[in-house]
Amino acid sequence: MEFSFPFFHGKITRRTCEELLSKKKKNGSYLIRESESVEGALCLCVFFEDLTYTYRIFREHQGYFRIQTSEGVPERMFKTLKDLIYAFEKPNQGLITNLRYPVKKPKALRRSQRIKSGMDNIYDEADDSDGYVTVLP
Repeated sequence: MEFSFPFFHGKITRRTCEELLSKKKKNGSYLIRESESVEGALCLCVFFEDLTYTYRIFREHQGYFRIQTSEGVPERMFKTLKDLIYAFEKPNQGLITNLRYPVKKPKALRRSQRIKSGMDNIYDEADDSDGYVTVLP
């Protein structure tokens, strides 16, 4: 599974994930990684009060994404991962806290992956000072 989000870390261990999230100690920090235990599933990992909460994301056969949130909260389907992230940036959606601070993959790793996937360095010209790239419609 290949995603080009800066907060998609691919195959990192749960331990590495927890280290990355706890570095900043900011409630609402999050990243997405591939699940170690469930083949093909993703994990949305969210930092809150010194703990990392993990929510599984499954890719459905129609290409939709389904996320398992808290007990008793209906499962929701999203057309894209971006839609899923947008939905959970709002408070009280069934996660321990809303998503606030995407934890980006270290630049060196992003670059080597990009070369492997054959993409050219489209982000190299962008001014990375505030971590946002403006995309015009």
